[in-house]
Amino acid sequence: MPAPSMPSSVASLRIAVLGAGKIGSALAFHLVRTGGHDVTVVARPGSPRLQQMERDRVIVDVKGERAGVQVASRLDEAVPYDLVIVTLLAHQADALLPALRRSAATGIQFMFNTFDPERLREAIGDERCSFGMPFVQAMLTADGRLDAKVGTGGQRTIMDRQRWVDLFNAAGLPAALEPDMPLWLRCHAPLCVAFESVSIAGERRGSGASWGQALTLARGLRASFALIQALGHEVYPKTKRRLQRSPTWAVAAMLWSLSRVRPFRRLLATGEAECRSLVDAMAAAASLATSPVDVAAVRAMAPKGRTRAASEVVQLR
Repeated sequence: MPAPSMPSSVASLRIAVLGAGKIGSALAFHLVRTGGHDVTVVARPGSPRLQQMERDRVIVDVKGERAGVQVASRLDEAVPYDLVIVTLLAHQADALLPALRRSAATGIQFMFNTFDPERLREAIGDERCSFGMPFVQAMLTADGRLDAKVGTGGQRTIMDRQRWVDLFNAAGLPAALEPDMPLWLRCHAPLCVAFESVSIAGERRGSGASWGQALTLARGLRASFALIQALGHEVYPKTKRRLQRSPTWAVAAMLWSLSRVRPFRRLLATGEAECRSLVDAMAAAASLATSPVDVAAVRAMAPKGRTRAASEVVQLR
């Protein structure tokens, strides 16, 4: 059952953000600076980002505004955090599930793309577990400063607990309630793969993906939606159902065009590790399908070869 809405006069909460990369840093920055909460950022052990944050104890944005945070290299399981926000990639979060299960935190929110959200819920427990998808455009500069845009074009982070929606809105992070986040995430995973893969292909060519690459991704997207249905789920929400019903050439044209928008492809071309992980998860799930699925088309969505961006993405988000 969803937690009760948070009153506007709520006192500062104790929050841990797992992941000190662009998304984790953006959320922590706003939760401290605008929300006034006590935030601990957990960064990857031995990483340059951890060393920087241990030295500075602040997140600084490109305008020079500062948000003081506590810094750690691991989650302290004994601390009764009001909320732990996990901003890692799905395959990176697996290693943390035992610690999250043992944690004294009263709420744990997974904020990343996943094709198998039920597995995470089973690991943590329904009462504490919640899901979200951060719609925040953020980058870290070479010197570790945060360059983030929130609410651009009316975008809002979506979550399945009204309490956390209220928390984010009060911290200047536009948010909205999505009651069926697990299904939303499962259906978003193929689209995420298509966007990231076409962006990677576009960056490698320097001028956008080829028509053949876009067509391969459009076919894989259709096969992925068919997989979701073969697993007993509907394609959700209606915007994705419209995409599913669109001609393959029309979806390919959309992807081909997006790959030529330089800011779009540069933002998403850093997601190669996430892209490959989601493709693997979808292909593995095909063994549970109740009807034939074109697994080859799903696997063909994975980026071809590897780029430097793939090695950079292993740092926590």
